[in-house]
Amino acid sequence: MVKEEKKYEFIGGNIRKARELSGLSQRQLAEKLGYESSTTVSYIESGERKVSIVDLEKIATLLDRDIRYFIGQPEEQLNVRVALRAETGLKEKDKDAILHIIEMAKDRTREDGGNK
Repeated sequence: MVKEEKKYEFIGGNIRKARELSGLSQRQLAEKLGYESSTTVSYIESGERKVSIVDLEKIATLLDRDIRYFIGQPEEQLNVRVALRAETGLKEKDKDAILHIIEMAKDRTREDGGNK
């Protein structure tokens, strides 16, 4: 668990990592968030400025991350079966085909000894 005084520094560091992995500059992220300058992003990433939950939600969406990533909690794994049950725009045979492809990929991974 991250100490109270280091939480925003920790969150900011994770924002920086995710931003860099996504290929965005501080300026680009600032523009997407509606900030006037990249300085705000710099302050957030260094922990000098506290990020609001509203902005953290926006950052998570922009950087394609689960919000839990930023606070150091395990990200939820997508349960494809649940997602497919909720999907109403696909025919049942298409859902079955997607599940079949996933199972084939899992089998191949197991055969390869788990190597990616």
